[in-house]
Amino acid sequence: MSTTVNPLFDALLAGRAQANGMGNGSLLTDDGGRHVSDTGFFDTAAAFAAALVDAGVAPGDRVAAQVEKSWQALALYVGTVRAGAIFLPLNTAYTESELAYFIGDAEPRVLVVDPTRLDASTKLATKQSFSLNVMSLGRQGEGTLVDNASQAPAVAVVTRAPADLAAILYTSGTTGRSKGAMLTHANLLSNAEVLVEAWAFTADDVLLHALPIFHTHGLFVACNTVLLSGARMQFLARFDLDAVLESLPEATVMMGVPTFYVRLLTDARFDAAAARHMRLFVSGSAPLLAATHVEFETRSGQRILERYGMTETNMSCSNPYHGERRAGTVGPPLPGVDVRLRDMSTGQLSTTGEVGMLEVRGPNVFSGYWRMPEKTREELGEDGWFITGDLATIDDTGYVTIVGRDKDLVISGGYNIYPKELEVELDALEGVLESAVVGMPDSDLGERVIAFAVVSGTSDAIDEAALLGKLEPRLARYKQPRHIHIIEELPRNAMGKVMKNVLRERAVELVGG
Repeated sequence: MSTTVNPLFDALLAGRAQANGMGNGSLLTDDGGRHVSDTGFFDTAAAFAAALVDAGVAPGDRVAAQVEKSWQALALYVGTVRAGAIFLPLNTAYTESELAYFIGDAEPRVLVVDPTRLDASTKLATKQSFSLNVMSLGRQGEGTLVDNASQAPAVAVVTRAPADLAAILYTSGTTGRSKGAMLTHANLLSNAEVLVEAWAFTADDVLLHALPIFHTHGLFVACNTVLLSGARMQFLARFDLDAVLESLPEATVMMGVPTFYVRLLTDARFDAAAARHMRLFVSGSAPLLAATHVEFETRSGQRILERYGMTETNMSCSNPYHGERRAGTVGPPLPGVDVRLRDMSTGQLSTTGEVGMLEVRGPNVFSGYWRMPEKTREELGEDGWFITGDLATIDDTGYVTIVGRDKDLVISGGYNIYPKELEVELDALEGVLESAVVGMPDSDLGERVIAFAVVSGTSDAIDEAALLGKLEPRLARYKQPRHIHIIEELPRNAMGKVMKNVLRERAVELVGG
């Protein structure tokens, strides 16, 4: 009977071996047509682990990576875990000044960057008060990391405990400093095991992977689940409509953000025939409009499964694979996860149907914020309950509905206004494709409601006055937006979430403080 040495790595390797005969199956095909076997992937991960150790990486050290998506980049994650280090993926869009913050905060032993950034990152490393080794890795598998790996002496899998850190993921930092969420081997492994079961993954599945891998969704939800179950991937560098449509007939599962599904619906080629091989479409990272749910099901015959998670909690809730998938909800909590609501004004636990602050507890919940003990105590109690910052309701069957973020709550004239409620009403108006509602300071009411709407280019006579008129009978007067600005598109981050901080700034520019 084998003994677990490195919980996460051992489980991922065992998942491949059990499904594919000691890891000799096919793991993925990338958009360059390259086929990567389990053996080739894990051999590369082992070589990268050796290169990291040769560069001075010890158990518990951080390895930061700001590289383009590739199968080798995924192998770097697995190799980092194999070496007993902590993986720190960074958004490829981060600027040099943003990168400097993360490097200074995390103090990694190694930084891996795209070859085009090697010189600038090497200069950055010289400014640090700690030793930082910089290597490169390109999309085609080129770079000094690969060169070093070919020469480094082999190393054994490094022993780690379930409570040891496997990764640090920084939150988006739309307000204040970005926080590094510390995720343990147990956090990542327990969540992957639950998702394999909840979403019925098997070695026969092929995941269409078009997400970035610097984020929980694309890296942990998608890749850990595939590795653990022995499934395969079509590994696309990014979401490209033509490439996705071409790949669909060979896939069985797709994970995406709402934007993916909206874009599929804009193309007449996407229909029931195009989706006939698919057994599951999963959506997350941002709310999915109920109208998109309906149109997608009408067009494809498939009902999207919407789930809920955060950087700090991995996945917490999911509509059921077998059972009712309710549009507008994120389903009940996953097995082993507890959720509850707390009243924002009284601090007491909320009852069924009331809006409250969503709190989550379970083996999926992170261990705290990197080097931020006070922030950790504020948001993660000693009893394990994490304050998500999301406002929600829970119905009598346990289904959770997210109504907005705490910081997005608008308090106008003493009334609580939940932007999601207004957005639902706006989105229901003819000609409105999507909307977002924010609050801005008001000397009289404290805050006033401002809305932004994206409208159909084929719709005539859609202007602010017309939309305000249509909303008037649908909303109480105190909820009605003061202005509705029509814009071409809503600003979104890499995971498709609407950046309401950007909209607040735009509202001030358009309306005035």
